[in-house]
Amino acid sequence: MCVKPTEWEKAVEFHGHQCPGLAIGYKAAVTAREKMGVRFSVDEEIVCVTENDACGVDAIQVMTGCSMGKGNLIYRGTGKMAFSFFNRRNGESLRLILKPFEGEMNREERQAYILNAQAEEIFQMMKPSYELPETARLFTSVVCEVCGENAPEHKIRLQDGKKVCLDCFKDYGRGW
Repeated sequence: MCVKPTEWEKAVEFHGHQCPGLAIGYKAAVTAREKMGVRFSVDEEIVCVTENDACGVDAIQVMTGCSMGKGNLIYRGTGKMAFSFFNRRNGESLRLILKPFEGEMNREERQAYILNAQAEEIFQMMKPSYELPETARLFTSVVCEVCGENAPEHKIRLQDGKKVCLDCFKDYGRGW
């Protein structure tokens, strides 16, 4: 008989180790599923906007099927431990923001607390303040006239009359 790994074990395997950060993403995904009735996203029916690039994002990917490659995991770099979930099928949305922890806990205690606490105890829940992002788009590739590498047209800049990629583009600024 084959024992199926739990979702937590799958998240740990994907991430490489257990940690409180992974537990935060795991708990956020579980909460989104419970509150919104969403399941694993095969295409772009579920969207997650993550405001951080920390450990929890790995659990979000494993649990929800949201990924950068599919275009339904979007990074919005505010640095906040916040995740917004959108359901394209019914328009529901939910933003989860980690509440500050009270009291001293070591790493193992914090992880256990996150995994076992009620979602309302660790997350502030609200509607996102922004609309559902559009579906992923395909862009024409353009060859950079400096390095010769392809980049999508929306990432190309004009500089000295040449089409250049972001790596080759020299931004102009005067100190403010």
